[in-house]
Amino acid sequence: MPPPTVADRSSVDCPVGDVPKRQLRGTWIASVSNINWPSRAGLTAAAQQAELRGLLDQAAALRLNAVFLQIRPAADAFWPSPHEPWSQYLTGSQGGNPGYDPLAFAVAEAHARNLELHGWFNPYRVSTQGDPARLVAGHPARVNPSWVERYDGKLYYNPGVPAARRHTVNAIMDAVTRYDLDGVHFDDYFYPYPVSGQTFDDAAEYDAYGAGRSLADWRRSNVDTLVQELGARIRQAKPHVRYGISPFGIWRNAGTDPLGSATTGLQSYDAIYADTRKWVKQGWIDYVAPQLYWTIGFPAAAYDVLVPWWSEVVAGTDVQLYVGQAAYRIAEWGDPAEMPDHLLLNRNHRVSGDIYYSVKQLLANPLGFADRLRTDFHRYPALVPVNARLGGTPPGAVRSLAARRVGTGVELTWTAPSGGTAPAYYAIYRADAAGCGIDAARNLLRLQRAGSGTQRFTDTAPPPVGAPGYLVTAVSRLHHESPPTAVTVAP
Repeated sequence: MPPPTVADRSSVDCPVGDVPKRQLRGTWIASVSNINWPSRAGLTAAAQQAELRGLLDQAAALRLNAVFLQIRPAADAFWPSPHEPWSQYLTGSQGGNPGYDPLAFAVAEAHARNLELHGWFNPYRVSTQGDPARLVAGHPARVNPSWVERYDGKLYYNPGVPAARRHTVNAIMDAVTRYDLDGVHFDDYFYPYPVSGQTFDDAAEYDAYGAGRSLADWRRSNVDTLVQELGARIRQAKPHVRYGISPFGIWRNAGTDPLGSATTGLQSYDAIYADTRKWVKQGWIDYVAPQLYWTIGFPAAAYDVLVPWWSEVVAGTDVQLYVGQAAYRIAEWGDPAEMPDHLLLNRNHRVSGDIYYSVKQLLANPLGFADRLRTDFHRYPALVPVNARLGGTPPGAVRSLAARRVGTGVELTWTAPSGGTAPAYYAIYRADAAGCGIDAARNLLRLQRAGSGTQRFTDTAPPPVGAPGYLVTAVSRLHHESPPTAVTVAP
């Protein structure tokens, strides 16, 4: 039997290697208190833009494919919102116009690098300080003081006030409807984490709306309603936008609830009223990304206990599991093998990717971990996994694929598919000597954002001898991949 031609190579039985071809590779970019970006308030628009370009360039160089940018850190906005003031973390003054649209800029720059841009929103935090009078005049929290509670020296919207919940959903949906976001993201801030000796004063709202439930059940139902309502609004407005939550890593301990994990730490179900397991089982979210910020073998909350537990939670659902990874703790742990061991363990479970907190700590290369990603775990690009919940179809095959030798290597040119689902980007492969094509991650050379007209890519390191074969696929916004189009280059 003759060897397969390059056109057939995507279907042969070939070893695909240890690096998955599809994997969410993300990082959080925090804006609250200027943790990541902008690095300080009051930078010029040009300086802010240069900083973000630099972060995105480094993320792309690390072969990440998604960034989770905090754009509503504290009942404010990184875009010109009709609902809330400009964030103080842009100019230093809440309500101060930064002179450009940071969210529009971020979306365009991320997409130019073929990075997904997920908007990261904090649903309830109003301010990291406790004086409403320090909020800008006209702030919804000053106009509606009955929405607000002071707790632990900070201000929060009360989740038990229906009008405050509707305001939060409307503020988020303004960004969803007006900008080309790939996702809507919450982290673990729902009701505030408990502080000894302090009370979150929602007694009046509980009396008005509790309807015979316990206080804890009522609080959980308030969060449930926000999660469910926002998901429904997103699905109605833009079905392609992924909606996910990154909760505290422990739902409940098995000592409290037989459905819980073999852990003994804080229980988010009871402490911050976040029934994350329910959100998965009910299908209210598209993915869950628990923050598993502990080491393998840690007694109270072992990484190797919690990954299998969350893997079982998503089993039988179409909700994807990503893992929130603590890049900021790598140096503290002191073991260069710890985080790589997390990623190796993930391969034995239903883990579709990782999100690292935070971008600057990841890029600082703690204990050489960023180098390990670059040379090992991320040594090839990766497509984002398809989320079956969102449907979609692949584009048609690319047309007019041609290859020619040029002074810098081999130049490929092609044109977009004719009709069908529009491509968001293209995947470019070089077939290997084993006869493998698009199934093997090692053959993936580049993911290139779709543009207008003829598309071009130059392979600057083709094999020095022989006739390399190339395959190009078109990939949709939802990451469905077309059949490959193939070409062979003459020796």
